[in-house]
Amino acid sequence: MELLSKNRYNEYEQFARRHRYGSFMQSVNWAKVKENWGNEVVVSRSGDGTIRGGMLVLIKRLPLGYSMLYSPRGPVCDYEDRETMADLLEGAKALAKKHKAVLWKCDPMVEEEESGKIEAFLQLGFAYKAGCSEEETVQRRFNYILPDIQGKTPEEVIASFSQKTRYNIRVAKRHQVECRVCGKESLPDFVRLSKITADRDHFTDRSMDYYAKMLEAFGEDMRLYLCYYQGIPLSGAICCRYAGKTNYIFGASDSQYRNVMPNYLMQWEMINWALEGNCYIYDFLGIPVNCDENSPMYGVYRFKKGFNGRAVGYAGEFDYIFRPFVNRLLNAAQNARRSYYKFRRRQEEKKAPHGTKALTDQPKGGDQHD
Repeated sequence: MELLSKNRYNEYEQFARRHRYGSFMQSVNWAKVKENWGNEVVVSRSGDGTIRGGMLVLIKRLPLGYSMLYSPRGPVCDYEDRETMADLLEGAKALAKKHKAVLWKCDPMVEEEESGKIEAFLQLGFAYKAGCSEEETVQRRFNYILPDIQGKTPEEVIASFSQKTRYNIRVAKRHQVECRVCGKESLPDFVRLSKITADRDHFTDRSMDYYAKMLEAFGEDMRLYLCYYQGIPLSGAICCRYAGKTNYIFGASDSQYRNVMPNYLMQWEMINWALEGNCYIYDFLGIPVNCDENSPMYGVYRFKKGFNGRAVGYAGEFDYIFRPFVNRLLNAAQNARRSYYKFRRRQEEKKAPHGTKALTDQPKGGDQHD
């Protein structure tokens, strides 16, 4: 086990971007976006010195000098490799002493039916609550993905979409909707669309500075897409291609000209970017747990389902608790906060028209951990 010095972070970065369990949230570039958190990198090396496992650890300051360690979508390793997992846990323990941490939280891309991987965490002493609700987790537990796209042609992929989805992509092209890859100079258009979406669908939007930090931190791995109709920006998205996966992180859309279907064309262009990068997964990110037609979030699921991928349920969060008493106090405070926001959200939903959630925006995106 080794706590990497910052001048050696690039070694870990090259490992994470090649690993099947790598994620843009385990990239050291993500630490540049979450600059209000501290950060450390832990690695485990094999006998020849090569990295066999690692993790970005974000450090959140808590009251009374305590902190929380968090590895979003980490660690990056084979979760059934007990030796590497034990090594990384030793690294977390070292960080806990260094930063007076109460717990280490991680939410790896382990699917809920992968019992062997879940058991590996439990045997190391992690606390785990199976079947936890969306309100209890930082990241969404349910995503919608297009799997196994590596090596496929665009023609093969689009042929797998539902007839309606293919038709709506053609509608956008017939109306001469233009989907562009834009630079930071176009962020004002995206921010305007984000505000419209947030006001319409009761989501929390981000500042222009935040989106700019994402684009700056990831460079060519992160893209801003905007769709224009008659010169008017109608929809936009921020998308990241990393570790064999292309992730649709943020989306926004105007309320006008929805009949020209810009969101469908935009998704198709981002899927093509995934194919160009030889990715094996295109990840639409969050879908509602309850896919019932009466759910206010059903429109999100219906839109993504038209691309004929599959829903993925992740196991959730694993906590290694260093200070049980302090952790109980923090949980009580968190539960009170969660109850308040749940009540407020219900009040807002009562005021909102049925089924008005945006089709492309993520109600709980990949970075909702601050």
